[in-house]
Amino acid sequence: MALNKKSVDDINVKGQRVLVRCDFNVPMKDGKITDENRLVAALPTLKKLIADGGKLILCSHLGKVKTEEDKLTKTLAPVAVRLSELLGQEVKFVANPEVVGPNVVEAVNAMQDGEVILLENTRFRKEETKNEDAFSQDLASIADVFVNDAFGTAHRAHCSNVGVTKYIKGDHVVGYLMQKEIDFLGNAVENPVRPFVAILGGAKVADKLNVIDNLLDKCDTLIIGGGMAYTFLKAKGYEVGKSLLDESKVDYCKEMMAKAEANGKQLLLPIDAVCIDEFPSPIDNPDIKTTVVAADAIPADREGADIGPKTIELYSNAVKNAKTVVWNGPMGVFENPVLAAGTKAVAAALAETDATTIIGGGDSAAAVNTLGYGDKMSHISTGGGASLEFLEGKDLPGVVAADDK
Repeated sequence: MALNKKSVDDINVKGQRVLVRCDFNVPMKDGKITDENRLVAALPTLKKLIADGGKLILCSHLGKVKTEEDKLTKTLAPVAVRLSELLGQEVKFVANPEVVGPNVVEAVNAMQDGEVILLENTRFRKEETKNEDAFSQDLASIADVFVNDAFGTAHRAHCSNVGVTKYIKGDHVVGYLMQKEIDFLGNAVENPVRPFVAILGGAKVADKLNVIDNLLDKCDTLIIGGGMAYTFLKAKGYEVGKSLLDESKVDYCKEMMAKAEANGKQLLLPIDAVCIDEFPSPIDNPDIKTTVVAADAIPADREGADIGPKTIELYSNAVKNAKTVVWNGPMGVFENPVLAAGTKAVAAALAETDATTIIGGGDSAAAVNTLGYGDKMSHISTGGGASLEFLEGKDLPGVVAADDK
């Protein structure tokens, strides 16, 4: 799946109207952006297109828009303000509840080469998430060329990333951010430098069924942590107490352990666990009592909430000699300082290895950044759901829609 897609380097946009699908789905509080990583990540593509003399029309969704009230809090207006500062030039916000309308057409017609405007939240239009033609045609009517740089939504076929490509006559290419995601995730899974170690954590086995299956075909070692590990331990016949457990997936876990053995793959599970009496409330409450027990000796009245010190050692050693590591999902309840040791240790082990290290978005990305290891990783994916589907081996509609080289 090393995908050979046309990128912004393959086209000339001078004087052209360039519709750029960005991922400006940033967290906001009281109208203020609380994490601007996604804005910063978009800058290289935008600067390249501005320098080449394109007329940039940016679009993105922001959150879920279910009601009219949502439209008051889910506007992209604050993004235009911050993006103007980051780019060092005006990003003109053109408000319209229909996203594209007469005032937008007028603003686009008045643009000079190198200017930038931002449209309103694409999800203000109900058609967006259903990929219906009317909105795709509206977006296409104001553009000559399409650039998709929003990997975070690449696993969804929406108007602003897939539908619009049916109607824009010019090139459909990917931006630098998408290119990087495709290169890192695609190559890691399809052509990894070995040994290839995959680390999966997070709460539920159900979320990662196809990922586990696909990665067992590709990797040399698969490490399981987080809440999903307890379903595997149950499949080994162990008592897991009050730990997270997906009873309906116990047989699946047995199958995966058998598959690993049959294929000569190493499947590593926790050998000890940090247990608590009950789940902390609030989640970051440090006032909790913990005990470390062997993975086959979890008391019936306690729950596992992190990997223990022996498991930390086992997992850290497993990545030491790796050449490629993909990590998706924390090792425990990392939001709690008392239960973050496992996740911290895995992040530290990855930071110290000379392997290509790829963090698969979502909670793992948050953990790595929060713990201060972000700059030590080869690549941190901007899309949690999209990176998971990539690791499952699925085709992503937003990627498929771009022109092949």
